[in-house]
Amino acid sequence: MSKIPSLPSLDRLPPPARAAFLLDFDGTLVDIAPTPESVVVAPGLLDTLKRLRDKCGNALAVISGRPIDQIDHFLGDVPYAVAGEHGIAIRHAPGQAIERAPLPPVPAAWLEQADRLAQAYPGVRIERKKAGLVLHYRGAPDAGEALGKVADGWVAATGGAFHVQAAKMAWEIRPAGIDKGHAVEVLMQSAPFAGRSPIFVGDDVTDEDGIRMAVHLGGVGFRIPADFPDPAAFRGWLAQLAQGGRDAWGD
Repeated sequence: MSKIPSLPSLDRLPPPARAAFLLDFDGTLVDIAPTPESVVVAPGLLDTLKRLRDKCGNALAVISGRPIDQIDHFLGDVPYAVAGEHGIAIRHAPGQAIERAPLPPVPAAWLEQADRLAQAYPGVRIERKKAGLVLHYRGAPDAGEALGKVADGWVAATGGAFHVQAAKMAWEIRPAGIDKGHAVEVLMQSAPFAGRSPIFVGDDVTDEDGIRMAVHLGGVGFRIPADFPDPAAFRGWLAQLAQGGRDAWGD
């Protein structure tokens, strides 16, 4: 198999025996869809991930803003580890208990006001998480600015306990101090990830924390569309890595 034609930075990949893959889900492994429920797992992706996991000695994780049960719904037990809600919830191996960081509850007043906002702006969708809240405005783009101001006001009143993260057509309010970088750091401390070089790939602002931590730990980070034009190109790249020999991994 010929070497993957891509950016020079991809040549920095460690060999399979030293690589650990930590991958975002939406916009990276799967294409962005109008709603979280309507994403489609492309044919062949599960087989690619299984092959990659085997090649890397199980060091394959998905790190997502979604709850872990949603990743399980789409990918089953194919990833060895899963971090959900941007690292708030982490399952280190299939079948293991989910570890949750001790975090402040979302104020009930926020939830009540969020429901009123959804009624005031048709197309806005409220996603409630166990330790956070997401205001989706993909269905009502004109509402984005107003929702952002509301979210900023909520967070300002908490004295730093929460923060607002801009995402793709959404504002995510979540506890401070926990992000995808935290998830990378925690996963890389135990087997089968420990001692390997992390390779983090994502597509959104929320993934930059994971990229920075991967680089800090001596690995590499890539972002769509800067390093891959779209999720389909990234899936093709993964498939070549999963199916190929050492020449598929760069020099």
